[in-house]
Amino acid sequence: MLIDTRPKVTVHVVQTGEDFPCASDESLLQGMLRLGRKGIPVGCVNGGCGVCKVHIIEGQYRSLGPVSRAHVTAEEESAGFTLACRVAPVTAVRLEVTGKFEKPFRNGIACTANT
Repeated sequence: MLIDTRPKVTVHVVQTGEDFPCASDESLLQGMLRLGRKGIPVGCVNGGCGVCKVHIIEGQYRSLGPVSRAHVTAEEESAGFTLACRVAPVTAVRLEVTGKFEKPFRNGIACTANT
């Protein structure tokens, strides 16, 4: 078993209250998936679907590639909205999920749909 020795920063998902470590050379979404966590919704993992849209409330991050304007406008991007699969943390980050599946996190608890 390989030990991941890369330096990491903490990512905090407001809706779930969960923290997870994320390396500065991986996307916020990859960091979460590497640990088997589920705080950020997962879709295509390459910036096309918009499911992992988040609002970075605190912290610095860098782009790993272009963000689809179909899901994040230039105005939203300048206000801290982005896709978790397209950015890597530079410092500790606090984020809110704002993508297509934000509704299951109302009142701070994840809910399941009864359909």
